[in-house]
Amino acid sequence: MTPTDPAGTDRTAADPTARATADLWDERGEDLQSVDVPFLDLGGRTRFSGPVRTVRCRHDNALVKSVLAGPGDGAVLVVDGGGLMHTALMGDLIAASAVQNGWAGVIIHGPVRDRAALATLPLGVKALGSNPRKSAKEGTGERDVPVTFGDVTFRPGATVWADEDGIVVER
Repeated sequence: MTPTDPAGTDRTAADPTARATADLWDERGEDLQSVDVPFLDLGGRTRFSGPVRTVRCRHDNALVKSVLAGPGDGAVLVVDGGGLMHTALMGDLIAASAVQNGWAGVIIHGPVRDRAALATLPLGVKALGSNPRKSAKEGTGERDVPVTFGDVTFRPGATVWADEDGIVVER
């Protein structure tokens, strides 16, 4: 049976407003950057898009929690965890907060936890993998700054598109 929200909506469906990354690349490749890191699709939505917001943090998810607890307005939070797999940077409670606050998705250059629960939420989640270990909660890091990984720089306000084929962002 497909997971549904209280209104009965299929929560595993793609965001109908998000364009396929391959089609976008064919149309606008010279205007886009393509992430060359193999991310896993871990949320209930595999296709999502929106304006970029960013957090840079290592082993500490307090800023991720804080940002996702605020209004998302259809944005995608891009988290540069340095590709480090030591501690999860988001779990099911923070992801549920993101859904409640209107975020389209989260891209984490690091791990998440609570994969089974994340898969039931109507949220796009791409991450490198999972680790059950909790992160620190000291609030170290930066927000709304350009972050770079996978040979791509994500600038706050640029548009990002993600689907089963990968991630593309405006130059």
